[in-house]
Amino acid sequence: MKCPACNETLLMSDKKGVEIDYCPNCRGIWLDRGELEKIIERSAEHYSNEGNYGSSQKGYDQTHHDKDRYGRHPHKKKESFLSDLFDF
Repeated sequence: MKCPACNETLLMSDKKGVEIDYCPNCRGIWLDRGELEKIIERSAEHYSNEGNYGSSQKGYDQTHHDKDRYGRHPHKKKESFLSDLFDF
């Protein structure tokens, strides 16, 4: 199948039981019927499970007062369920 945006041949990847077609050129992602619903369902399951959140996460107040040695606030990107799916 060809990419609708740039006409490059799409590649297929299976991520957690969801087949994702993606373009290596423009990095577009296309889903077949029912695949978006699978992603939403698995995302809801992931975020409803408290075990997916480490106890080392700090609340806003504590993080707000933590600074590195230069007085800057550290910024750490949170892991996302979707980052596991779309890591091409």
